[in-house]
Amino acid sequence: MTTQILIAGFGGQGVLFAGKFLAYKGLMENKQLSWLPSYGPEMRGGTANCSVIISDEPVGSPIVSKPDVLIVMNLPSLDKYEDAVVPGGKIFVDSTLIERKVNRTDVDVYYIPATKLAIDIGAPTLANMIITGKVIKETGVVSYDEIEKTLEKIISARKANLKDINFKALETGYNA
Repeated sequence: MTTQILIAGFGGQGVLFAGKFLAYKGLMENKQLSWLPSYGPEMRGGTANCSVIISDEPVGSPIVSKPDVLIVMNLPSLDKYEDAVVPGGKIFVDSTLIERKVNRTDVDVYYIPATKLAIDIGAPTLANMIITGKVIKETGVVSYDEIEKTLEKIISARKANLKDINFKALETGYNA
């Protein structure tokens, strides 16, 4: 099984971190994967994106042009990538920031008020991890087991104090 994931939003929304988390979780589950972050002017408030492929077989190319899973955290990303999702795919929308509904009827859509939920739990910058929690629940691309171990691996020692709030954000999204 191969799942192609595209995560998109504004620079600073944690798009690359969410992708890194999913990729590392896949790695810890002995899956084949690729993680391709988009750098450049996107990092300064433009649209940023991250491609993640998690597979049981070797990954041939890191490019995700037809995602099975699309996570969008702003309207320009939904406008740009909605039509790229494969029929039968899943689209996860931060409904706090995106009022428009998905136009397609051949995909499953999840509207998660991720930014509002992040504010509610006292972590206004972790909407990315709330959506990631929901993606784990609805796709099964990686398991929810031992996500704290994954956080320990990807959160640097100088930011170790953020592990618990990241876990809380993942848990909030998973249970949303």
